[in-house]
Amino acid sequence: MFGLTGFQRDLLYVIAGADRPSGQTIKSELEGDLGDEINHGRLYPNLDTLVDRGFVEKGTIDRRTNYYAITDSGEELLHERREWEDARLDGGF
Repeated sequence: MFGLTGFQRDLLYVIAGADRPSGQTIKSELEGDLGDEINHGRLYPNLDTLVDRGFVEKGTIDRRTNYYAITDSGEELLHERREWEDARLDGGF
């Protein structure tokens, strides 16, 4: 749960909330939410890390476009993180 960066968790949330988004769709969604431009050199290595760790599945839409889908492990990680955050918020306020 704590082995990911905040950016990687943000990527997981975007992927979890979409139906097999492309990298470009993920990039656009995050740029809209964060208000900052995200370059490919930051996006794709982080997506590859999530794939390598088994939190995201990568597939092919066409010869130039991949899709990303959250795995059961990725969903479980997000649920664990939310529970951890909720426990901190409930106890701290």
